[in-house]
Amino acid sequence: MNDTSRFDGVFTALVTPFTETGTIDWAAFDASIERQLAAGVAGLVPVGTTGEAATLTNEEADAVITRTVERAQGKAYVMAGTGFNSTAKTIDATRRATDLGADGVLVVTPYYNKPSQSGLAAHFKAVAEATPVDVVLYNVPGRAGVSIAADTVATLCRNCSNIVAIKEAGGDPARVSDIRAAAGPGFVVHCGDDGLALAFYALGASGLTSVLSNYDPEICTALHKAWVAGDTARALEIHEVLRPMAEAMFIENSPAPLKFLLGEAGLMTPAVRLPIAETSTSSRETLASLAVEYTGRRRDLLPSP
Repeated sequence: MNDTSRFDGVFTALVTPFTETGTIDWAAFDASIERQLAAGVAGLVPVGTTGEAATLTNEEADAVITRTVERAQGKAYVMAGTGFNSTAKTIDATRRATDLGADGVLVVTPYYNKPSQSGLAAHFKAVAEATPVDVVLYNVPGRAGVSIAADTVATLCRNCSNIVAIKEAGGDPARVSDIRAAAGPGFVVHCGDDGLALAFYALGASGLTSVLSNYDPEICTALHKAWVAGDTARALEIHEVLRPMAEAMFIENSPAPLKFLLGEAGLMTPAVRLPIAETSTSSRETLASLAVEYTGRRRDLLPSP
């Protein structure tokens, strides 16, 4: 098995900031990347679900990937989201991301059309054959309506040398054990749920593809470092502080809650693109209250960024 240490650590599923008029806010985007790099994240994931990829034009998506590659070169791995519910569109997006310099691509299960396992296998195989870079499967049944069976993962791992990892966002830590048993312990599993990161690490996951790290990259990297260092007591303490905030990121459709909090922190506007709507008044009140409590608990745990 090839060295897969490039996937160790925290990868940030980058938000795409928008101006009040709906265009991409490049100044906010650049500042966001600099925050991530300063906190020591291992990877950056542009144009994924958190980046509202489904609402971006091809030209906007390409520009976001290009900007990420330019700023991350030599400092972090770039894993571009390229998945669609059409294999042809996915291949096209994957080739564009490859040409733009992405180190790897994150390919979500085709949503809405709910393919069979044989359909999933054929889809991912076709994508992998269209690029020389790493292909990371993205399993998120809550959004896509279909899950990649562990045996399908194993088949893809055996048949496609560049399918090297999976992002698991189904809320089930047991999937780590299922995939490791089917595909072998050398196949990389990334946690896709911040609140489950510690459980995933304990079961053999190499890293985390994080939403929360947009808001607080330092606490996410601190959790991973504590686990790797064998300081399980500190890792548990960090987990217990970050978990309520991680869950709050999904009190309404993501990334609206995250963007509200980033807006409150003065890092970007809370603007999202339809059909995602900005958070409701009641959710804003809940998020603001949680943020105050979180800041206090975090202050006792980590130095301010």
